[in-house]
Amino acid sequence: MPTETTNRPKPSNRSRSSWVVPVAVLTLAAVLIAVIVAVNWSGTTAEEGGSPSDSGAPTEVQNPEQPDLSAAETRDEADLLAAGPVDAPVVLVVFSDYQCPFCARWSEQTLPSMMEHVDAGDLRIEWRDINVFGPASERAARASYAAALQGALWEYHDALFEDGERRSESELSEEALVALAGELGLDTEQFAADLGSEETAQVIAANQQFGFDLGATSTPIFILGGQPIVGAQPTEVFQEAFQSALDAAE
Repeated sequence: MPTETTNRPKPSNRSRSSWVVPVAVLTLAAVLIAVIVAVNWSGTTAEEGGSPSDSGAPTEVQNPEQPDLSAAETRDEADLLAAGPVDAPVVLVVFSDYQCPFCARWSEQTLPSMMEHVDAGDLRIEWRDINVFGPASERAARASYAAALQGALWEYHDALFEDGERRSESELSEEALVALAGELGLDTEQFAADLGSEETAQVIAANQQFGFDLGATSTPIFILGGQPIVGAQPTEVFQEAFQSALDAAE
């Protein structure tokens, strides 16, 4: 586990306006909202925070005209909340929350198989925390970015969702988050400074607003190969969607 803070990756200081075209955002928002409404009208219930209920995750809904939502992909080399090459043929954008039980389940059951495609160079994953559950979620998102500044984003992410479970709100206090960084072998002094920095707060706020502008106000929501997937669908759904997107890209 990395402990060095020298040669740390340079954070992106871009403003949202530098990578979001307003017209494209409005178009994507309309499509995502339509997809979410379609899911709700299909009879799927939702629990607190807008996540699927235990009665079952919503089924995948695709617009019959197959709208292209690839404008949600940033492909920014300076993005610390991403994995995989910027020129990967397929991109998966994930809108998540560290207090969302279905995000935790997806991270445990499906993310590892998606990472195999990342390792093969065929997929890029761009993680966007939208923090719909409140301040504890926002602290966890800032902590994940602080970990990313030490090259440990995914290790910290996995620890926050250990065994496919979300941590309690008390386990997402600043003290607990710094302690977790120490358990992972990170420089806790640097981590604490990054956790409370204005730069970190701006990055997390920008990503959250980006998701909200797209109409992603519940979690988890995914855009895989330009196509929306709502809810923590079975791994097979993501594998099939990935293969379709890869075939189309080739």
